[in-house]
Amino acid sequence: QDFLDAVDRIIGGLEKRSKIISASEKKTIAFHEAGHAVVSWLVEFASPLVKVSIVPRGQSLGAAWYLPEERQITTMEQMLDEMCAALGGRAAEEVIFKKISTGALSDLEKVTKQAYAMVTIYGLNPRIGNRSYYDSRGDQTFTKPYSEEMARMSDEEVGLMIEKSYERAKEILRSNSEKLTALADSLLQNEVIFKEDLERILGARPFVAELREPIYTQKEVVKEAPSTEAA
Repeated sequence: QDFLDAVDRIIGGLEKRSKIISASEKKTIAFHEAGHAVVSWLVEFASPLVKVSIVPRGQSLGAAWYLPEERQITTMEQMLDEMCAALGGRAAEEVIFKKISTGALSDLEKVTKQAYAMVTIYGLNPRIGNRSYYDSRGDQTFTKPYSEEMARMSDEEVGLMIEKSYERAKEILRSNSEKLTALADSLLQNEVIFKEDLERILGARPFVAELREPIYTQKEVVKEAPSTEAA
């Protein structure tokens, strides 16, 4: 626990328990976090959670800590599961409250970059095929090697990929709504929950990763919306 606390401070910053958050906002954050937890727990290739918190740190209003699997290569199925889990927070907001918030900013940034990488860099999209527009030289003056039509197709495939992952996340949460609510209630009551709490509420994880040394990574799942005021 001392090790985890030290990692928390290094990665996420000091706790800001004095930050004023309304009851309704705190409930939204709790369900957002619980949505990530449920989806990542129930899809095969997402990194399992080891800790979830709704205690503010820095600009983050909530965070989750994962135990990622060490991979040398990543398959399309693995990347799609990761995208689905990343969208679990926003999906939970829509399923429970019938509306969404700005809290998914970092999640949307992640899945958008990941989807474009799958389509335009790794050749992991059936429609676009085995093509990569990655320039390993980093030459900013390099003329784009694809047509406007290819750019349009890529945009369409990225949009479809993200929306399919989002719909899948919502379906998982609808099918496990009682567990989602129980996990959110536990977060509202305790503010921080651990793997043991996830197992108690969600049951044993259906997919067991290979034994490995723990590598803890934090992912900000709810951030304050950036200011829209002119500088």
